Amino acid sequence: MLKNYLLTPGPTPIPPRVLETMARPIIHHRTPEFQKIIQEVEEGLKYVYQTKNEVLIFAASGTGAMEGSVVNLLSPGDKALVVRGGKFGERFGEICKAYGIEFVAIDVEWGKAVDPKKIDDILKKDKLIKAVYTTLCETSTGVATDIETIGKILKNYEAVLVVDAISGLAVTPIKTDEWGVDVCVSGSQKGLMIPPGLAFVSVSPKAWTLVERSALPKYYFDFKAYKKALGKTDTPFTPAVNLVIALREALKIIKEEGLDVIFDRHKKMAFSVRSAVKAMGLELFSPDVYSDGVTAVKVPQGIDGEKLVKTMRDKYGVGIAGGQDEMKGKIFRIATMGYITPSDLIVCLATLETVLLEMGYKFQLGSGVKALEELLR
Repeated sequence: MLKNYLLTPGPTPIPPRVLETMARPIIHHRTPEFQKIIQEVEEGLKYVYQTKNEVLIFAASGTGAMEGSVVNLLSPGDKALVVRGGKFGERFGEICKAYGIEFVAIDVEWGKAVDPKKIDDILKKDKLIKAVYTTLCETSTGVATDIETIGKILKNYEAVLVVDAISGLAVTPIKTDEWGVDVCVSGSQKGLMIPPGLAFVSVSPKAWTLVERSALPKYYFDFKAYKKALGKTDTPFTPAVNLVIALREALKIIKEEGLDVIFDRHKKMAFSVRSAVKAMGLELFSPDVYSDGVTAVKVPQGIDGEKLVKTMRDKYGVGIAGGQDEMKGKIFRIATMGYITPSDLIVCLATLETVLLEMGYKFQLGSGVKALEELLR
């Protein structure tokens, strides 16, 4: 019998309390009962986002909300600045291109973080830039970005700051209002601990001025339609009812634990994983700008990285993630976000040691697990 463990950076494991809510009979969404749920969810999202602004809810993956952040802010002839330091940073550029938006790209080496000064330098020279798109935690590389410093820079310009916090929300601090994040995008299947299918966007008053002027085509992802419906505690289109109900329960769990405790827990687990893999003689992919949600590790020379991930999953039931695009087969990624627990990490590291040994990697068996357990304790 194979018992499965999920340590991928999305989807992440779902708490039993949350799973139970999704097994209940579905309710109709145009009812006072569901309106009450929407209200509770909205309050919970504001708590997690650390914002006083509306948080719009979409039945979509996080990419849908990313697209919404382009089509609702910009107009034909506008220009954007896009930080491209991984697969998901590049996605913002791809969306801009799809809608004919010219953008200035800051290309950052994968495994590194953008220098906020580069953003400042570009904005000083180019006053036509209306929005800056960047990423809190780049899932493909395990890199964290200094959003607080970038937010301070953007306060000096008319351009708005748009942040992909899909793998960072409820994992690592992001103080949306205090840091000046004008549009903050996230998704349901990571730190929020429910299945994929919901996306979220907070919009500042500064960003709403662009929304009001935006002339790009939009229909389903029209922010104004969602804001209008939210004013009536409603949704403009059919919502993912049971996912919203599940989110209410997940947000209750987050509030019960408290954001500061959650951030400390993620930081401790991520530090423990980084230390454990180094104890095995492995090298971190982003050793200086690491995320607390996912750790990227270089595959040892002579080891088949794709086979490593496949063997852990198919033979031992432990799911981790491989590299994407140019890093395919070169790195593997272990998540420490959401409902992933220390005991999950112990199983993961023990399995990693077993598979690496089977594949011919030479190291002291038990070194990683020992380091992990000592730090977690």
